[in-house]
Order: sequence, then structure tokens, then C-alpha cells
Amino acid sequence: MPAEIRLVPCLSDNYAVLLHDCVTEATAVVDAPDGEAIIAAADAAGWAITEVLVTHHHADHVQGIPALKARYGATVVGPRKEADAIPDIDVVVEDGDPVAVGGLVGRVLETPGHTLGHVVYLFEGERLLFSGDTLFSLGCGRAFECEPAVLWHSLARLRALPGDLSVYCGHEYTLANARFALSVDPDNGDLKAFAAQVEQARAEGRPTVPSRLQDELKANPFLRADDPALAERLGLTGAEPAAVFTELRARKNDFKG
Repeated sequence: MPAEIRLVPCLSDNYAVLLHDCVTEATAVVDAPDGEAIIAAADAAGWAITEVLVTHHHADHVQGIPALKARYGATVVGPRKEADAIPDIDVVVEDGDPVAVGGLVGRVLETPGHTLGHVVYLFEGERLLFSGDTLFSLGCGRAFECEPAVLWHSLARLRALPGDLSVYCGHEYTLANARFALSVDPDNGDLKAFAAQVEQARAEGRPTVPSRLQDELKANPFLRADDPALAERLGLTGAEPAAVFTELRARKNDFKG
């Protein structure tokens, strides 16, 4: 296999992801919530981090960068629109730009919504999508810096990608997301099966990341805001998908289940 992946739990519920090119020995980490945890994981694998790929500027995704820079001299790559808020950034990227980790070549997709300049990293040859806080398993990020409709259009863009992609998101939120999803889409058989797998995984202490995009398409309500049946259940028959998504996001923000 030309690439290896390590999922690195950080803080209370964050994930960083190590992407290693087995041919060149280059290693990237996607996001840097906790420098010490990431260094420990890289050392355990015998890898030296050469790149830090940043999805957005929130502290729980960038606060580990100085430690990684000091230890490895890694090149820090991040979105141009948030460069001023990302420590030690070396390379700014925007939509369509290539990113390389040794011989592994991906590209940048801008997905504003959670933050204004959020990006994701698509490594299509390796069937990998690093979605940050735009797309979670069975959920999505909060729309902090844009209107919810902007986030919906970003998710619709990700929805159009190949279904066999493994989706690595930035947080272990899947159990809570599953409970909300079932509250708005209780008759969805695919969702019920997905939620049962999530319950078992978390009970056994296993991560729910990565998920498969094709499974998210069937079960994640935030990817299905244009489904008439879901709109009807929300009392929004005939509404525009952006309006349905906005209602879903508002309900999730207030969900106590």
C-alpha cells in the first residue's frame, strides 16, 4: 500500500489524522489540536511529520502547530482566507489548489459555512476526504461565520464526490449526531442500521471515524435537505432545500437528546 493512515484522538473529542506516504516517507497531519498527542502517535509509527494540513482557524484545530513546527520543522498549509489566524503558516491554498504529501497528491476544496474560509482536502487516488468540521459523520458543523445556506451549498458539493471515499472528520460527535438524526428521520432504515453500529462502536470504545460517504448520503439528514419526505416531516413541504437545511441546523443547535 502506498499510503498509511493513523487516527489520533486529541483533547476531549477531536481527531487529527496522520497520512503517510510509504514510498517517500513523507507524513502529513490533518489539523493539529494537540501537539503532544500527535508527536507521540508519529513517534510510535516511526514517522516524521513533513506537512500540517489545516482545515480552518479554530483553536482546537491549530493550537498544536507550534509544537509540530518546533519538533519537525513541518510546512504548515492552510486556507488563504484564514491565514492571519493560523500560527506559523507557510503555504496558503484556495479552491482547486494541489497539495502533495510526498507522492500522494490531493486537492483543496473550499467549503465555507462553519468558518468563512474552511477548506477540505481530497486525496481521490487514495479514496480519502479530510472534511474538518464541514461534514461530520451523521452531522455537520455549526454555521458560525456564514448563513446556514452557505454551509448547505458546501455540503451539496461534498455530496457530489465519489461515494466510496473514506471521510475523516474533525470530531467524535457521531453518537450525539445519530440521536438527533433519528429524532427528525425515525423511519429511515439506513439511518437506524448506521446508528446501531455507532452505538456498538462507542460502547466498545472504538472510533466511528472514518465513515463512508455513500453511507452518509443515505443516513445523514444534513446531506438530504432536498429530500421531500424529510422536508414534509419538518413541516416544510415544498420549501427550498436551503430553508430545510436551516431548520435542521437550528433544531440540532437546540437538541437536548
